[in-house]
Amino acid sequence: MSGEVRPPEGLDELELIQENGEEYRNPTEVKMSQIVLPCHANHCGELSVGQLLKWMDSTACLSAERHAGCSCITACVDDIHFEHTIGIGQVVNIKAKVNRAFASSMEVGIVVSCEDLYSNRQWKVCNAFATFVARRTEAGKAQLKQIIPRTQAEQMEYSIAAERRRMRLIHAEIINDLLSSCCAHTVSEYMQYEDAVPAERTRVESVELVLPPHANHQVSTFGGQIMAWMENVATISASRLCNAHPTLRSIDMFHFRGPSHIGDRLVLKAIVNNTFKKSMEVGVCAEAYQGGEPLRHINTAFMTFEVLDQDKKPQTLPRIRPEPVDGKRRFQEAIARKKVRLDRKYIISCKQSEVPHSVPWEPHNQMYLSYNNVSALKMLAALNNWVLTSEKNKVSLYTLEENHMLCIRVETHVAVEAEQVFLLLSDLQRRHEWDPHYKECEVINQADEDDTIYRVVTPSVSKGGKGKDFILLASRRRPCDSDDPYWIALRSVTLPAYPPTEDYTRGEVLSAGFRIKANGSLTKLSYYNQGTPGVLPYISTDVAGLSSSIYSAITSCSAFLEENKDSLAAVPPAAPGEPRWDPV
Repeated sequence: MSGEVRPPEGLDELELIQENGEEYRNPTEVKMSQIVLPCHANHCGELSVGQLLKWMDSTACLSAERHAGCSCITACVDDIHFEHTIGIGQVVNIKAKVNRAFASSMEVGIVVSCEDLYSNRQWKVCNAFATFVARRTEAGKAQLKQIIPRTQAEQMEYSIAAERRRMRLIHAEIINDLLSSCCAHTVSEYMQYEDAVPAERTRVESVELVLPPHANHQVSTFGGQIMAWMENVATISASRLCNAHPTLRSIDMFHFRGPSHIGDRLVLKAIVNNTFKKSMEVGVCAEAYQGGEPLRHINTAFMTFEVLDQDKKPQTLPRIRPEPVDGKRRFQEAIARKKVRLDRKYIISCKQSEVPHSVPWEPHNQMYLSYNNVSALKMLAALNNWVLTSEKNKVSLYTLEENHMLCIRVETHVAVEAEQVFLLLSDLQRRHEWDPHYKECEVINQADEDDTIYRVVTPSVSKGGKGKDFILLASRRRPCDSDDPYWIALRSVTLPAYPPTEDYTRGEVLSAGFRIKANGSLTKLSYYNQGTPGVLPYISTDVAGLSSSIYSAITSCSAFLEENKDSLAAVPPAAPGEPRWDPV
């Protein structure tokens, strides 16, 4: 992942540490193991995804309730990508644990692996993040106790859970922004293909009566059961397009919009929204009613299917001809969602060893670049094997070799409020006041109130050499709750309007930035940087003890903060309607 320190698979292998002489195990962790029987399989002898979703939801719910101490309901399940199928006779192992609790909601991480009992092989199938909400008590809204991360993996997941939550809140906004720029001619082109399959042919509608076996221990319709029914009708819809047995590859976010109960009639509808040469998107929704009452919207999801040949390679699919009005809207929305998936996949699949490290920035992938930017810094900060290299004037320099890359961490304390430190350091245009490496800095794109793109010019490290310039995305994050730090994350991006020039050598920052945490009457300021080739010359002499420029810069930074601790530093205020950390 470009700009990201990869975490250990904290759920794939249980991380045990010694605590009071005993092995520590996450108190919210729940394991489930199931052998796949014929009754769990589809026509191909593989585990039905619907059945797998039931098991995943059950395991995650038990984990959530173990932490909450009360009944919990599924609010949503993030996007899921299925890497492998599971056959009859194989064992499904599911692990779930609460990554972070907010006020009345919590994120539960789920990892699914498959085990072959005969060969003793195990492999990962998928992972997911589900949000559960504690049910109201007689006293009112439930208030969850906070998670205390103990291990490095838990600390990473705890910190990044806030970023994932932020992405959930703005997911619909991302799709709407893409739709506003989606070209309508793509629909008209498909309308002209004579061999296109009418979307109406793929429409499926089914009804299920919710009976006691379909309910959970709270006498509500089991969320996993609803997801399984939705997967069933989506599979039928996909089969009607290709006249073959499709394989489900991924599911966009499940978002439960209302409850369902025993006695409800659950109406499930599915239709193929669009095809993309070797994959198709099927939209499916669930609505409920009792008696003569109007339909209640329960859930909507979008599932991506492939049709595999004998060699397990995806086959080319027929085109789809959308229906007028709503069909065209769904057709375009499917294009937008595919772009979101591809942007996200591209951003997180870039390898640290590959050059360039920069990822092209554009408005459509801004949110995922911002997420990746902050997540990378949080992962770097959560690593626990830093080595103290030296200490001068209350400034500590730590180093760490990670993935054949030298990382540094510089720490000090300042007698300035954390909020003011955050505001002062958020404006990179003022960094030249204390950092000699920032010779010039200009804003080239104010993406939004949290993300700004700068062009930074730094002097040459060798006499007579060319200076460097960097195109940096600065992503700011305020605390999610009172115990959280402030973050200012930096990474390189590319913009067509600012290509490399002959006057400067284009440098790249993989991951860098500040962690700002209130610590009693002081503020703990931590600066991080991964030593990419473009940055290493500026820090290597300090690490080797041949220079003290880092100490001088941080000392100057402390003086700068002290001098301006009462100034009216500010970052742009949140726009109306901006998602906040609503305690749900």
